[in-house]
Amino acid sequence: MYATTQPFRPIQPLSDQLISQIAAGEVVERPSAVVKELLENALDAGATQINIRLEQGGVKRIAITDNGRGIAPEQLPLALARHATSKINSLNELENVGTLGFRGEALASIASVSQLTLTSRTADAQHAWEISGVQGSDQKNTVAPSSGSTGTTVDVQDLYFNTPARRKFLKTEQTEFGHCAEVVRRIALSRPDVAFSLTHNGKTVDHWSVNDIAKRSAHILGSEFSGARLPLEETAGPLHLHGYIGLPTASKARGDAQYFYVNGRFVRDKLLMHAVRSAYQDVLHGDRYPSYVISLDLDPALVDVNVHPSKIEVRFRDSRAVHQFVFHAVSRALAQTSATAFGAVPSPTPAPSGALPWLRDAQQTTFAPQFQQQYGVAQTTANYGALFNTDAAASDSSNGSAPSLPVFNGAAAQAMSDEEFPLGFALAQLHGIFILAQNTKGLALVDMHAAHERILYEQLKNALDDNAMQVQPLLIPITFYADDVEVGTAEDSKETLESLGFDIAVMSPTTLAIRAVPTLLRNADAQSLARDVLRDVREYGGSRVLVERRNELLGTLACHTAVRANRMLTVPEMNALLRQMEATERADQCNHGRPTWVQLGLSDLDKLFERGR
Repeated sequence: MYATTQPFRPIQPLSDQLISQIAAGEVVERPSAVVKELLENALDAGATQINIRLEQGGVKRIAITDNGRGIAPEQLPLALARHATSKINSLNELENVGTLGFRGEALASIASVSQLTLTSRTADAQHAWEISGVQGSDQKNTVAPSSGSTGTTVDVQDLYFNTPARRKFLKTEQTEFGHCAEVVRRIALSRPDVAFSLTHNGKTVDHWSVNDIAKRSAHILGSEFSGARLPLEETAGPLHLHGYIGLPTASKARGDAQYFYVNGRFVRDKLLMHAVRSAYQDVLHGDRYPSYVISLDLDPALVDVNVHPSKIEVRFRDSRAVHQFVFHAVSRALAQTSATAFGAVPSPTPAPSGALPWLRDAQQTTFAPQFQQQYGVAQTTANYGALFNTDAAASDSSNGSAPSLPVFNGAAAQAMSDEEFPLGFALAQLHGIFILAQNTKGLALVDMHAAHERILYEQLKNALDDNAMQVQPLLIPITFYADDVEVGTAEDSKETLESLGFDIAVMSPTTLAIRAVPTLLRNADAQSLARDVLRDVREYGGSRVLVERRNELLGTLACHTAVRANRMLTVPEMNALLRQMEATERADQCNHGRPTWVQLGLSDLDKLFERGR
């Protein structure tokens, strides 16, 4: 244990140099913090080209050059002065910050713990000017002529040379460079209209040309993200949300590909991250993290960006409204169907209510008439036969035998060329688990259980949200033995069970009777279904289950009724499933975030068989 004694001293003002070094403790945490401050200043100066040069992870040198407006020579001493800035001039401007950097002490703080040289030239100047050091320190600050093009170069060398204790806490060169590179990536993602170049120890690490956010995000987050992302674009009053969100099937084990911007400023705000995470909870499996690049633009007066020393967190005037807007916008984007991705269906439409049609007789009409008219889906076995020449398959389906393989004719090819059916048409069933379908891109491979589970789950959600859970009374109630807890749950949670479409009556202290089940689940094993519902209701807490654990409960119900492995389907049944997938929100992944189908393009198939080599 260390004992310290504080010598008695009278109160006295601190020197400017010490004040700047104290401020540096907040602003200049590590080399990456310097990079961030200087890049923000460059963007505020209107730069369209920024070059970042680092040595030894930024500890030895950080030199950032931009082609912005530059600083007049008489302004250079003020640029290094504490609490001097061109970006705010009043309390009103402070409350309506429209720039990235504005604190005023950043350059002074950086100069107090490094050897800093500032070189700048305005468009109307004959040459550049430079200044070294910090205003108010013991060293002389003189402005001298220099060479350079229009813009500014800030050269920071030997960071923490005069504060060795802080330097000892820095990590390895590669670690510090990694932090610097991440800062550059964050800022480059926010400004695709600006070109960036990053070098380390004389070697070019990366270069981003001026382009759009689609190409910039693909460059920085990689081809995996660019091939599995959804566009996001929503406006509500003063709020505008835009960018790209990754598909749940492309989630990662770490949250290192999450970029959220507020008025162009990268933030790691708990409220915003929670809103996005909540939107994904319905489709994300386990502890996986989604990838995204999202920008929120709003009136600067509605957000306080000065609540954190590094401005990494923000505070909204109406945080609840912002949270709900972000949550619903991301949820709607995730609700895009596979058909939307192909451009076939203009907007997600909930699947029609009722049990899946292909669980009925294949000869019956599979969708409601209005649904037929909207999507133009072939509805009967006869119609499928016209498309596939499957008269034999139709007759086989009536006696339960497996259908013969269909042969595409001109009508089917024309339908596919028009991309009316993005998932294509069924060819066969593999091991009673997968559906093989041909579409315009090649071969679609569908996990029929996962797909059916998602369809049922979305139908249950829609019915519960609309208070329209249809009930199927049982002609003969099903009775079963129940323990004391199950009987008590059935008595205490009667209203909750009824809202879910269940009528479970207590017949005796040890007997329950199932008198009705949800119509969507009428083909499930009623007894096991009732036991699981009673268990979840008891575990999650009665009526609270419909608020806090609704998704888990509905997932349990959907899993009970989803078609099982080794259930042989006819061609019309398989096609009916494909059509309903195309019309169901979030049909690309099951309730656990796993894919329901994958696409093998013609080029992929060619590679498998080495065609063209």
